[in-house]
Amino acid sequence: MSRPDERSDSRERALYLLYEAHSKGISPSDALSMQVLEPDEMTIELVKGVEASSVQLDEAIAGKAKGWTLERMPVLDLNVLRLGAFELSERPEVPVSVVLDEAVTLAKRFSTDDSGKFVNGVLSALVPSLRTEQA
Repeated sequence: MSRPDERSDSRERALYLLYEAHSKGISPSDALSMQVLEPDEMTIELVKGVEASSVQLDEAIAGKAKGWTLERMPVLDLNVLRLGAFELSERPEVPVSVVLDEAVTLAKRFSTDDSGKFVNGVLSALVPSLRTEQA
């Protein structure tokens, strides 16, 4: 079992890769394959999972981001939301509180001053539809 700080690092690397893919106009899988050192298992799972589920994740996020279109959101916020929504829907072993805390931490660290509150609000609104059991 990986340590909590390793899992946080994996989420951060996944965010970097998703952002890199967007910035370069390439797929997240291509961004993964271009890495000199192969990313860890969790980073790969997160990036590929977000890529494979992007349409459903974006629809869910758009439905809860009141007053915001996906196009208007900062790219980092959108990718943090995608990571969080993916974890809520596809990684039930991760407690909801951990998913929310990790996403808010990433948003505060890498995006705007208001991103933490925004990400927390949208992901909290997604919990009932993406997570049947509140872990």
